[in-house]
Amino acid sequence: MKRRAFVSSLAALAPASLVKPRALKPGDTVGLITPGTWVADPDRVALARHTMEFLGLKCKFGRTVGRRESSLAAAVKDRLDDLHAMFEDPDVQAVMCVRGGYGASRLLDSVDYGLIRRRPKIFMGYSDITALHLAIHQSTGMVTFHGPIVLSSFTDYTLEHFKRAIFDPRPLGRLANPPEQRAIRPRHPIRTLRAGTARGPLTGGNLSLICATMGTPWEIQTSGRILFLEDTDEQPYSMDRMLTHLRLAGKFKDIRGLVLGECANCVPREFQPSLDSPYSLGEVLDGILGDLKVPIVSGLTIGHTGDQLTLPLGVTATLDAGDGSLTIEESALSE
Repeated sequence: MKRRAFVSSLAALAPASLVKPRALKPGDTVGLITPGTWVADPDRVALARHTMEFLGLKCKFGRTVGRRESSLAAAVKDRLDDLHAMFEDPDVQAVMCVRGGYGASRLLDSVDYGLIRRRPKIFMGYSDITALHLAIHQSTGMVTFHGPIVLSSFTDYTLEHFKRAIFDPRPLGRLANPPEQRAIRPRHPIRTLRAGTARGPLTGGNLSLICATMGTPWEIQTSGRILFLEDTDEQPYSMDRMLTHLRLAGKFKDIRGLVLGECANCVPREFQPSLDSPYSLGEVLDGILGDLKVPIVSGLTIGHTGDQLTLPLGVTATLDAGDGSLTIEESALSE
């Protein structure tokens, strides 16, 4: 069977209905894990505990949190065990990632997706955690949350949207960048590449990780969906290469709309006597995406930015590219 047909057949086996985890309430216990890069610094571990306690939640650390791993092979098994243990533990009501980093992709072919579907819980993180978002959502139908890691900076804006996403079972409603204090020089500029509105389920995440899962059973499924993409510290030529990869793979062909994050520091490096990348990110985006006949907006505060929205994967949303907003119409949580 050809690879594309194989991936399509797996997608056809994915659950048709959404599985929605339960909303949290004060006093609930959150399982904290490091499925990507380890967190060995005891001060960072203490900060993670403080973050949960500030939110009125208890926390339970995975066995790998606070350890510096000596063997990559052992680390993968231990991280996988932590993921499974948190979903299996009846005293844990949500699973959150302490940080991203790299390495979460190594877990995908060993995850017990049946366990996760049987015991749905809020699953939160971004960046490297994108690999787990795609695999879990597409294999189980469970809504997952592309949002802060536990060690994020948590500006007031980030905290407000994070709390709404995990504690309030109602639809999140309209999501947009924070109000600007100096409109003449906005901190979070929005640019509409193609105006219009679109409606569909949300999918997406970190562009590098989305490209890294291409050709696997967990390759992103974009048809009929609103796709969001973000990245950080990638030069324009690298963004060009990854976006072209998705275009050639047909991932833009049947999308309803496209949202691009701020993509912090995705600029040419200043090598002398000339720049390594001759084009800006804006030129790359226009060149690759300019012919798409769907609403497209760039600059929404998702992913690698201090002011960060929390987006539930799988729920129905409406994109207004002219307004620079996403309206989450469907509840992501059960009561």
